[in-house]
Amino acid sequence: MLRISVILLYTVLLFGFSPEKQEIYPAVKNDSFRRGEYIKYKLTYGFFTVGRGHAAISDKYYSVNGRSCFKLDAYGTTAGMLSWVTHVDDHWGAYIDTLSILPEVSYRIIREGNYKLDEYTYFDHQNKKVAVKVIDNKTGKFKEPKEYDTNLHTRDMVAGFLYMRTLDFSKLQKGDTVLIKGFFEDTFYKQAIVYNGKEVLKMKFGKVRAVKFKPVMPANKLFDGENSITAWFSDDANRIPLRIDAEMFIGSAGVELTEYGRLKHPLNLVK
Repeated sequence: MLRISVILLYTVLLFGFSPEKQEIYPAVKNDSFRRGEYIKYKLTYGFFTVGRGHAAISDKYYSVNGRSCFKLDAYGTTAGMLSWVTHVDDHWGAYIDTLSILPEVSYRIIREGNYKLDEYTYFDHQNKKVAVKVIDNKTGKFKEPKEYDTNLHTRDMVAGFLYMRTLDFSKLQKGDTVLIKGFFEDTFYKQAIVYNGKEVLKMKFGKVRAVKFKPVMPANKLFDGENSITAWFSDDANRIPLRIDAEMFIGSAGVELTEYGRLKHPLNLVK
């Protein structure tokens, strides 16, 4: 179930990467989110709730590398029967430039059963470098950092999530494919995403207008085919993830919005 939750999170966040102008910190128009916003989700497997997650933007600005930054933190834990088998308590976060929605620093604090990871990623956009530092679990000190050459405007998943929300989905036609790119752990990747039009989702707080996407999944041992994952985002200026469904070889899993607050705009509910 851990692997499922990681890939579903990846699916939400991978929409956030696309080319921009060539300035080091290009201005990105943001009318989609603000400080203090929070969103909460449940992770299901079949009919059972197996996890909970939430993401929140701090109500303060932070100065990192001389840049004014948002601070976004996302958390995920096991719930229900899965907690009897294993325990997951993950924390992802980033300091993200308010002008360009580029990350200055991102981090992952992972606790999954006996597995422990403390990882910090530092972005040098001026010199197109990324440095990844991991704490040695035995000594409690940082290991030698690993450095990577990047292109301009490289984003991690957390900053990618915020950047995705600034994009204008209204110009897409059903069947359009978008090729996106990003950086995760030690890998730069590209992913094809197909726009599948608009739908109305029935959720606990009402019927919500949504836009629908399908990532083209590569052959793997977990998901059942290249069209096995579907993601819906709110069809409004907020563009928050509403639901993700995944068909796997061993069953169905999903992520669904359960609660939200301090959104910049009202959610697009059907009256």
